[in-house]
Amino acid sequence: MDSRVPIGRRLLLGSGVTGAFLLPAWFQEALARSTHAPAHPHKPARKPDAPLVMLDPGHGGKDPGAIGVSGTYEKNIALAAASDLRRLLEAGGKYRVELTRSRDVFVPLDERVARAQSRRAALFVSMHADAVSNHSVRGASVYTLSNSASDAQTAALAQRENSADRFGGPAFKDASPEVAQILASLVRQETRRGSARMARSIVGHFEPDVTLLENPSRHAGFVVLKAADIPSVLVEMGFMSNPQDEAALRKPKHRLQVATAMKRAVDAYFAASFKVTGESA
Repeated sequence: MDSRVPIGRRLLLGSGVTGAFLLPAWFQEALARSTHAPAHPHKPARKPDAPLVMLDPGHGGKDPGAIGVSGTYEKNIALAAASDLRRLLEAGGKYRVELTRSRDVFVPLDERVARAQSRRAALFVSMHADAVSNHSVRGASVYTLSNSASDAQTAALAQRENSADRFGGPAFKDASPEVAQILASLVRQETRRGSARMARSIVGHFEPDVTLLENPSRHAGFVVLKAADIPSVLVEMGFMSNPQDEAALRKPKHRLQVATAMKRAVDAYFAASFKVTGESA
């Protein structure tokens, strides 16, 4: 299989698709089950200082994302899977969990990042299911922000990331510009290490239950991964352009399998973070 599979139209820019889209019955049922499921009677009490995991269901509203070979909208798959993952994460009582969107609305890419930053998220996970022209390509993959610029927009993004201006808040207010620049660089380095650790955790926990794309850990200039202070990954759960992937992602059992693997990956990530920092997660 060609490891140079096109990244897809969500790279750096949204699809710009306009128009209204009706929610299919299967999606309404899946979302209702996840949103209105009764609380587990033995659900542990969540610690008030629990880390916040921000889940980002891709696309929404006027932007359907990829449209599957049988007409399934990526935006619906992403929200259904993110809702499943939220339920699983909250059930353990170890995390606070929020979604960048909890219904079928359009949220700009920058706003998704801003929401995670304003809520001081400890981890950002964007969930998608892409499409490519080659319908034989299938499997999940995980992306982190790349260091190299593939085009002018990515170069501009890197320039902003290399600026200490965004760190001019309370944490750095008493620091000189030189010290602030050093601190900002250290934050970025640690964030990228955390992103890479989370990506490896997801790939490792997807195996062997979730089919993986060849070379599943990849890099690209995704806007939703640009937060310099939050470890961030983008998960492609499969390809809507592949009949097998699309059929699987439509099934609640498979989406739950994906969400369960991702929940285990989140657990492993924070457990490793605890060992690295010595601080409670």
